[in-house]
Amino acid sequence: MIDRLYLRELVSFEEAELEFSKGLVVLTGPSGAGKSVLISAILSSFGYPTLGMATLCEVTLQRPKKLQSDLYELEDELTIKTLKKEKVRYYLDGQNVSKKMLTELFEPYVKYLSVRDKGGFESSTLLDMIDNALSGKDSDFKKFLKEYQKRYENYRAKAEQLRKIKENEAKLAELIEFATYEIEKIEKINPKVNEEEELMRIKQQLSRIDKVKDALKTAQGLFAYENSVEEVYRLLDKDGSIFSDAMNQLRADFEDAQSLSDELEEINVEEVLDRLSELNMLKNRYGSIEKALAYKERKKEELEGYRNITQDKTLLESFLAMEFSELNVLAYKMSQLRKQEAKRLEKRIETYLQTLKLPALNFVFESEALYEKGIDKLDIMLGNSKTLTLSGGEFNRLRLALMASTINEGTHTQGILILDEIDANVSGDESIAIAQMISELSKIYQIFAISHQPHLSAKASQHFVVVKESDKSMVKELDEEERIQEIARIIGGENPTSQALAFAKKIRNA
Repeated sequence: MIDRLYLRELVSFEEAELEFSKGLVVLTGPSGAGKSVLISAILSSFGYPTLGMATLCEVTLQRPKKLQSDLYELEDELTIKTLKKEKVRYYLDGQNVSKKMLTELFEPYVKYLSVRDKGGFESSTLLDMIDNALSGKDSDFKKFLKEYQKRYENYRAKAEQLRKIKENEAKLAELIEFATYEIEKIEKINPKVNEEEELMRIKQQLSRIDKVKDALKTAQGLFAYENSVEEVYRLLDKDGSIFSDAMNQLRADFEDAQSLSDELEEINVEEVLDRLSELNMLKNRYGSIEKALAYKERKKEELEGYRNITQDKTLLESFLAMEFSELNVLAYKMSQLRKQEAKRLEKRIETYLQTLKLPALNFVFESEALYEKGIDKLDIMLGNSKTLTLSGGEFNRLRLALMASTINEGTHTQGILILDEIDANVSGDESIAIAQMISELSKIYQIFAISHQPHLSAKASQHFVVVKESDKSMVKELDEEERIQEIARIIGGENPTSQALAFAKKIRNA
């Protein structure tokens, strides 16, 4: 529950500080005095969008027992602070927090109902209400729902995977063709690491072979003088072994050169040049032979992956067909239990509807294609009218009846309920019924209500009046005598009669 509200510089309010009690807190006052502005300060603290923001707003509240966060340290007493300068900043117990995070944290605990709001009866919301009630008391339904949600999430992911495969089937054929072409192109050349260096060496040798052959032919004449030189060494009694060794090395080198020349004669120069051209093409495209070979291996892996996708498609289609059938069985079981619970809820709510001067309610189930909620689509018939055709007053009385019907079932969420003119545009009897219903709800919720009706004001645990003087709004908590005066004003206008005062006392003491 909210213990305190402090704000500064909010539209027509210069400053306001209020302390609240449990139960029903009612705000009354003339139209345009600033009641909705004051309520907007509370709503904005919990992340609700509002028309105006205070320069400073602080809300102190008792932390709901189930409210936990992995991101923030939360005390039993929480303070939400909102600061507006160039932009709006939010703080939770002094910790910077985003508006989105505030909304997510407090959404289960802070509810806002306005006479202008016609939300809350969407099919998904109604199904959640019935599912929550069933999960709390029917272990079979809870098991079915948990299994269905888990399996449907996987089913949807697999279906999306299959959709993408089918969407890309034409593109897949192109990818397979391209990968195959790239692999074959490199494999046809079949490059080897360091092959180019060897070919360049051969190319250089081929470019010099004719000169080498001519030089060898001329140099062969050296060997004609070998014996003469050796004879000179012998006659001089000198060691000629160095000369002999040199000649033997020269002979060996000449033989190697001749062998190389003979080998080069067998090499096709055009083939060498063509091969170098192919390798150079790969280098220009991929950066190096190593990179070209690595690219080929990647394309092989891709090609294998593309082939696996085709196999995956077949497996996915088979899985989805089987899972679709089994999910429908689960969804049907859930649907049957929901329909039984809906009948029970119709009976439970009957008394509340009668109290609120509303006709009987019926839940209308329609079958849908399989989706995250199963196969059910749910609507409400109130008498002969669907929710879309209900008036604002009927709509909000129906919401109150549903809330009240869940209290005794233990499916309600204790928290804060904010009502903006929920009893507007209703008859006297309807106003009395609404006040009684809200009073019952205030045993569970801390309720903040703006009202222009006397009966709801008379039921309040706390009564605040909002007035405006010289374009400045002020708010004050009323004592018992002041409450009688304010209720009489609501009944009879700014100058209430004695009859209005008497009636105000009567309903206040009822």
